[in-house]
Amino acid sequence: MIIFPAIDIRGGKCVRLEEGRFDRETVFAENPLEAARKWVEAGTEWLHIVDLDGARAGEPVNLAVVSEIAKTFDVKIQLGGGIRTMETAAAVLSAGIHRVILGSVAARSPELVRQICIQYGDRVVIGIDSRDGIVAVDGWEKSGLIQAGELALQMKEVGATRIIYTDISRDGMLSGVNVEATLQLAQYSGLAVIASGGVKGAEDVLALRPLEAKGIEGVIIGKALYTGAISLPEALSIARGGPC
Repeated sequence: MIIFPAIDIRGGKCVRLEEGRFDRETVFAENPLEAARKWVEAGTEWLHIVDLDGARAGEPVNLAVVSEIAKTFDVKIQLGGGIRTMETAAAVLSAGIHRVILGSVAARSPELVRQICIQYGDRVVIGIDSRDGIVAVDGWEKSGLIQAGELALQMKEVGATRIIYTDISRDGMLSGVNVEATLQLAQYSGLAVIASGGVKGAEDVLALRPLEAKGIEGVIIGKALYTGAISLPEALSIARGGPC
């Protein structure tokens, strides 16, 4: 199972939000490169980066700093936030980013997602973020008017192979991953799923690890790493089958 340390960028800084709310922000690093350095030196092979400014603006705002991270460190990056056109996806992937995350555009323009998937295959991952099972878009500030499971099936139909599922009510709250809903989505859609939102410690990684065979291929960890509730080496060890 893959561990994805999260780096959320807003105003040029590494931050974490609670429940996706921009008015409930904590700054954890003044420079996202330093956050990246910490996780790379601790052994990660992947980074999950979200351009929060881009999610609200509708186009990437912090691509330059993410590209600098990609050039500086030997690490794979998946990036989301404001990627809503073929041209933007192409620009991101040509900037050294390994995967683009399509969120709002997935709910609004399935045919565009189809074209991006045709062009870039498994370098595309779909971000499905929901409140009470209903997809949220535009930086989680609006409803996408579709259930998470139905969107997952639409995305499978247009060629997507993996999704990131975030329970917004748990994101940044250290309240535990919604394991049940994540597993249900994996089984319902038949897609590979990356769990996101609410990791509070080793117990969440331990709960998810046996579910890899059922379609949960990884977990994104944010606040729990930044607060020390779990260390990255511990999370990596558990994910690789080692002891807690």
